[in-house]
Amino acid sequence: MNGKLYWKQKMPVMFLNILCMIGLAIFLHVTGNSIDSIFIILLLWIIILTAYFVASYHSRKVQMENLLSLAEQLKERYLLSEVMEKPERADDQVYYQLLKLAGKSMLEQVNEVGRERTQYKEYVEQWIHEIKTPITAMKLLCENNHSQVMKELLTQLEKVNRYTEQALYYARSEHTEKDYSVREIRLFDVVHQSIAENKYLLLKNGVGIDLQETDDTIYSDEKWLCFILNQLIVNSVKYRTEQPVLKFYAEQQGSQIVLCVQDNGIGIDAGDLPRIFEKGFTGQNGRKALQNSTGIGLYLCKRLCDKLGIGIWAESKGSGTIIRLIFHINDFIQRVQD
Repeated sequence: MNGKLYWKQKMPVMFLNILCMIGLAIFLHVTGNSIDSIFIILLLWIIILTAYFVASYHSRKVQMENLLSLAEQLKERYLLSEVMEKPERADDQVYYQLLKLAGKSMLEQVNEVGRERTQYKEYVEQWIHEIKTPITAMKLLCENNHSQVMKELLTQLEKVNRYTEQALYYARSEHTEKDYSVREIRLFDVVHQSIAENKYLLLKNGVGIDLQETDDTIYSDEKWLCFILNQLIVNSVKYRTEQPVLKFYAEQQGSQIVLCVQDNGIGIDAGDLPRIFEKGFTGQNGRKALQNSTGIGLYLCKRLCDKLGIGIWAESKGSGTIIRLIFHINDFIQRVQD
């Protein structure tokens, strides 16, 4: 609480007391009281008044500081009136009621927005599931009619499918725990699946695949992991150079298995590296090479990795990029396997 402002607000009361003391002194003097008696009475008045103001200031300061501390500890500060004690002062009770009304109104708004958001997300998920049916049908039609036009159409259908998957995973990324299916999977089986899902994109852009396959197994969600790899493959193709090559290999580092996805593309600017997992960040290369870059792919990868307990790390030195996915081996499982 601001001390200067407090004493400034008390100035009218202090001025009124001074006028009363002057009036009392005149009255006592006129009625024949001695100067000493008048002085003692006024001195006692000043002492009592000063003690009252100091005690009042200290009490209000402690009360306000406790209230501010309570507000800082709350995550939803609009619920302050629900946890604070009801004040005793009449004017404070008015503010308390105003806080109650404001908190109630805010809570109603939050609940309404939450319902609308849930309904919208459910609609998006339903629409994506529905749109997948015609996409799959079109892919089957194109694969049964071999021609250059159909190959190009298949490439575009892969892109449409990726965008719909990205929208679905973005909608679900807040509550991935409701869609977990963690089990033991062979790491390179998921790599093969991701390559197969992007085969037309890779063929069209002449991307060579270098697989240094191992038999490492991990515990994770196959569907979510495949989505992460799809995003990394698409990024490698977007920022490719001539004769692009995409390399997959795994390293075991103590209690961790690291899957490395390496390309020989244009790389990532050193100043952009710390920010590539931020939502909407496209970087220098994204602005130069691709006008339609959204900066969502790597953001979703990082968010899903955090949910799944997978470490993700990017490295680029001028040209080419290595993305490392770090899987932690469960100590109990490792002892059983040994």
